Amino acid sequence: MQKILFLCHGNICRSPMAEFIMKQLLAEAGKADQVEVASAAVTGDEIIGGVGNPMDPRAQRELAKNGVPFSQHRARLLTREDYDKYDYLIAMDSENFMAMNQICGGDPERKQYKLLQFAGSYADIDDPWYTNDFDLAFQEISRGCRGLLGQL
Repeated sequence: MQKILFLCHGNICRSPMAEFIMKQLLAEAGKADQVEVASAAVTGDEIIGGVGNPMDPRAQRELAKNGVPFSQHRARLLTREDYDKYDYLIAMDSENFMAMNQICGGDPERKQYKLLQFAGSYADIDDPWYTNDFDLAFQEISRGCRGLLGQL
């Protein structure tokens, strides 16, 4: 079974959106039982007293608007051990990528990517927490996830 971990700053917007979009794409392709998908944060900003905050309501609305099913989600922090557990560690932007690389102690097995690399681009997916453009984030994440699905 392949394992994918999506990463963003706080694990309340982009990476959980990617997690649920990817799960839907895998289910539609009949591969849901072949790939494990999760998400995590590269900072502890959304984890208070050891408890992660839930997914941003705006991200939930965007998923619902686009017919993507989701379940309850709480932010969690990326750990060094995640590097050994997952086959793909996929960041949403360059800042997340650098933080992921630092937390994991490098990338000797070449498992670390930016999501839009799977769509032929090295562009960042801007954080909708700041831009408030959840529609654009959804579209870009979907494009990256479809590209990733094509490579699995």
